[in-house]
Amino acid sequence: MSYYEPKDLPRFSDMGKFNPELWKKFLDWYTAATSEEGALTKREKSLIGLAVAHAVQCPYCIDAFTQACLESGSNMEQMTEAVHLASAVRGGASLVHGVQMHNVAEKLMM
Repeated sequence: MSYYEPKDLPRFSDMGKFNPELWKKFLDWYTAATSEEGALTKREKSLIGLAVAHAVQCPYCIDAFTQACLESGSNMEQMTEAVHLASAVRGGASLVHGVQMHNVAEKLMM
């Protein structure tokens, strides 16, 4: 048993039960951002979504964007590279915050 259950993803729309107006606005925005082609193709958006899903560690998003990537023509090599990119950015972001640690330590050791 897991905190995240795959069967819960179809219940995502339950979030609109008590405020349908905000739910509709979210869906319109989400659909435009993730599915409608503009400067980015649907395939490119799906790869970005997959990378971000890994960076924010959302298992539902990982499932959804894995499917979107495959449906839009991405292959496993491209998808894996997107995940590595997200991981490298996340790792770099953690490391660069080490400068903050250095700054605090320098002040305290003076």
